[in-house]
Amino acid sequence: MARAFLVVMDSLGIGGAPDASEFYNGDLPDLGANTLAHIAQACAAGRAEQGRSGPLQVPHLEALGLGATLRLASSQPLPGFEATPEGLWGCAAEVSQGKDTPSGHWELAGLPVPWQWCNFPDADPAFPPELTDFVAEAAGATGILGNCHASGTDIIARHGAAHMQSGQPICYTSADSVFQIAAHEDSFGLERLLDLCRAVAPRLHKMKVGRVIARPFVGTPEQGFTRTANRRDFAIALPAPVLTNWVQDAGQRVHAIGKIGDIFTMSGIDTLKKGRDAQLMQHLAEAIDQAEEGSLTFANFVEFDSLFGHRRDLAGYARALEWFDAELGKLLPRLRPGDMLLLTADHGNDPSWPGTDHTREQIPVLVAGCGAGCIGQRAFVDVAASVAAHLNVAAQGPGRSFL
Repeated sequence: MARAFLVVMDSLGIGGAPDASEFYNGDLPDLGANTLAHIAQACAAGRAEQGRSGPLQVPHLEALGLGATLRLASSQPLPGFEATPEGLWGCAAEVSQGKDTPSGHWELAGLPVPWQWCNFPDADPAFPPELTDFVAEAAGATGILGNCHASGTDIIARHGAAHMQSGQPICYTSADSVFQIAAHEDSFGLERLLDLCRAVAPRLHKMKVGRVIARPFVGTPEQGFTRTANRRDFAIALPAPVLTNWVQDAGQRVHAIGKIGDIFTMSGIDTLKKGRDAQLMQHLAEAIDQAEEGSLTFANFVEFDSLFGHRRDLAGYARALEWFDAELGKLLPRLRPGDMLLLTADHGNDPSWPGTDHTREQIPVLVAGCGAGCIGQRAFVDVAASVAAHLNVAAQGPGRSFL
């Protein structure tokens, strides 16, 4: 039996979303945002030299068709990407009315989001008083701190000292459908934070808020605060079966790496391995060496998005892409005959764009192990249909296989 490895390079958009003008960073529509092109242009112009130098070097992604797929999606110039693709390549557009992690991943797994997400207004305060009262009571606190749209690192720097003194959780949101709760791992307690998120998540999910996110941090007011790797997402439950369920229900194994377990609330997942991206790459290598015949390995590499896209760090994003590409070069020769390795993304997060939020873009679809050629402009749901077809599993969603 065949095996499939579905790998999400979180936020590596390639521009050209047909509805980009309907999505915004502040007052600016996402029309013209292009994560990959703007990183490559900055590198070629010498504007991304921190920790690296020169044009963007991702030869393995390029050989699979990364440059070709961007040119299919967008008219943005992509300096230096001229290789003839050796894999299947194309681009895909999303229909869900969100440019967030659950929307992108659910749709990649065959399920467009069937409702409008609840997004909190960019106002001060951002949350209704009945919600903040509920959260404070669940925390055993006299109130909450934050109550606004914010960058996670900034709001912890602003309110960390007051949080440690008062015991009030720091609550904030973004343009995505999220309710984030930050708390100190020692003074507040990691398990207490996770219990708080579990307690308030059902109410927020009923409001159609996509995720409640625990954001633990450590440090002191004097030396500064640092978020830890113990983040936990409490996502809304899936309303219908998706790719992971299709594969598991067929009696085949599903292995999750990274955020996948949180995004899909462990639905249809047999094993889960988490960690920073360097650890996740090791887990992916182990899966390629050890995963059973007929299995699906579904991985998400989040640090492109969390460390560099949101922080508008062009050089950092370029470094991460070059690291990922070098690691990919070690993995490709380890694939077995009959394996599929499908590389894609879930949305954009253009580090050259104003604001700090995701950008509405098309995504690359690059496939190793299934021949070569252009698959054209596709839908996100076609990814799920194609992986299911490769694994000889019945697809239950609206997608069409490109195999």
